[in-house]
Amino acid sequence: MQTLRRPKVRDQVAYQIQQYIVAQKLGSGDRLPTESKLAETFGISRLSLREATKALEFLGIVESKAGVGLTVGRIDMGRITEHLSFHSDLLDADPQQLIDSRVILETGVLPHVARRMKADSSIEQQLRTLVDRFRSARDLKTWIALDIEFHRTLLEASGLKPLVAFGELLHVFFQRFRESVKKAEWKDGVESHQRIVDSLSAGDVAAATAELRKHIEFHQERI
Repeated sequence: MQTLRRPKVRDQVAYQIQQYIVAQKLGSGDRLPTESKLAETFGISRLSLREATKALEFLGIVESKAGVGLTVGRIDMGRITEHLSFHSDLLDADPQQLIDSRVILETGVLPHVARRMKADSSIEQQLRTLVDRFRSARDLKTWIALDIEFHRTLLEASGLKPLVAFGELLHVFFQRFRESVKKAEWKDGVESHQRIVDSLSAGDVAAATAELRKHIEFHQERI
């Protein structure tokens, strides 16, 4: 029989603080009770409380300022993805599930992108500029950076900010797939990006969806 691992006090308290924020409907900048009050509420020492708040501070969930105390912060997705990128090879992430998740996420926003592109020509121009920069890429590092920027821009163009955050997390795990792309495959990748933009510009969401799906599922060859 496997022994169940007890969660650390720090993790339990961090979870309770998050639940408190949700229950009280607190927003960014709102103040939390004092350390003494929180420690008393949760029945723990102030040291255990500080360990929990430090973990939440790292993620941007809470902020601690001298003379102000604890306030609700904003989640720092950049810091989270940076942290995950360091540990990505250590995580048990099924490659096929990652690919399927990206397909669902990115193709799902295309109707929104096409609609907003029709109303705002700068979106199409931004995507076409990235495709042009792809054509001048001379090394894999540049190509990878541009690929990430293109797909991030595509998600941002949907106007659906929560999905942009999910996209950032998925891109962390796709790093190893991108690094295995051969230079001979770069041209195909550039042309695929071009076809996605052309289809969206023409309002042909079905064609853009089919091309984007094919583009992402190409990584299956590296599983």
